[in-house]
Amino acid sequence: MEGNEKINMWLMSHSSYFSPEHMAVVQEELAKLPENKANVLLSLQLKNPTTMLIIAIFLGSLGVDRFMLGDVGLGVAKLLTSGGCGIWTIIDAVTTLPRVREKNFQELMLALGLNK
Repeated sequence: MEGNEKINMWLMSHSSYFSPEHMAVVQEELAKLPENKANVLLSLQLKNPTTMLIIAIFLGSLGVDRFMLGDVGLGVAKLLTSGGCGIWTIIDAVTTLPRVREKNFQELMLALGLNK
C-alpha cells in the first residue's frame, strides 16, 4: 500500500480524535510527511474522546480521566476532593471531548516534530 493511501486511511479512522479546526492542519502536515515516516502514525498512542468521556462520567470523581490525560497533579487533587464535591466532575465531563482532541493534536504535532 502506498504512503498516501496509508495516510488517508489513518485520517479516516482517526478523524474523530481531532477537532474540525485541527483537521485541516493535520491533513496539510500529513500530506508533507515523507513516505518513510508514515510509520510514525502507527506508533502514536492517541486517546479515544468517546472512551475518555465515559471514563470522565463514571470515574471522574476519582480523577481517573485526569490521570489518563497526564494531569497527575490535578488527578490527585480531584481524587482527594471527590471530584470537587461533584462539581469538578461535572465540569470535566462537559469539557472532556475538546481537551482530549487538543491533547491528541499536540501528540501528533510532537511526533511529527512540529510545535503548533
